[in-house]
Amino acid sequence: MVDVEKSQLKESILSLETRRSMDPLMPWSKEDKESVCATIEALDCGMIRVAEYNEVSEKWQVNTWVKQAILYYFQIQEMVSFEVGPYCYRDKIPLKTNYKDMGVRVVPPATARYGSFMEPGVVLMPSYVNIGAYVGQGSMVDTWATVGSCAQVGKRVHLSGGVGLGGVLEPPSASPVIIEDGAFVGSRCIVVEGVKVGKQAVLAANLTLTSSTPIYDLNAHPMQVYRGEVPPRAVVVPGVRKKDMPGGEALLGCAYILGERKASTDEKTSLNEVLRDYSVSV
Repeated sequence: MVDVEKSQLKESILSLETRRSMDPLMPWSKEDKESVCATIEALDCGMIRVAEYNEVSEKWQVNTWVKQAILYYFQIQEMVSFEVGPYCYRDKIPLKTNYKDMGVRVVPPATARYGSFMEPGVVLMPSYVNIGAYVGQGSMVDTWATVGSCAQVGKRVHLSGGVGLGGVLEPPSASPVIIEDGAFVGSRCIVVEGVKVGKQAVLAANLTLTSSTPIYDLNAHPMQVYRGEVPPRAVVVPGVRKKDMPGGEALLGCAYILGERKASTDEKTSLNEVLRDYSVSV
């Protein structure tokens, strides 16, 4: 555990950023390396986060200095070969090892990089969690799911098999992918480019959401279109929309909000049970 306060870490990284912006080739001093490593250690133990929900503004706030520290960490780390059981790796970032102390279940060959954090009760099936990512209490990261760098996953979230949450490290000011408490993300869903999925929302299988994907609310009058954000409790399915192009009519991907998750559907229900309310099978 780092023995410095969050404010001290922030001050040291911001100072380093100012100095390196003026001289990118400035040699790395021992003190600067220690500041970067202390910041990543704090990130690894959950003392700091890449992004946090601000209760006053009711918005997510990106801690750009933490993302910058991750980028610096890649610069100062050297490539190292290491073995984990029968597996051999060569990388700059070590793997997490303190799962027992964290109260996290990890099924082989799941991998979480140092600098990520999981709250107690998280289950990692054979999956991947990258540096800067945060996974909340009681969440499931199912088989072959990927939690990209800096992605923020809330409590009691289910990331189904093959889900891909994109990583957003650069630029440091860019918002990461955020999956809020109680959301259900269906198998093979792709969520990238800083998209935010609201609390208890349900994403059907094979849905792809980018910051520019139009999300049409079919129950709003007039129809409302969201981009980069899924409203809380929304039930969302993949769809297509017509667009006239010089060469003819094209069908482009989009998403449709069928309605809201019903109160009778608790957080442990299956995706099929939720979609059955809307006569949709996946």
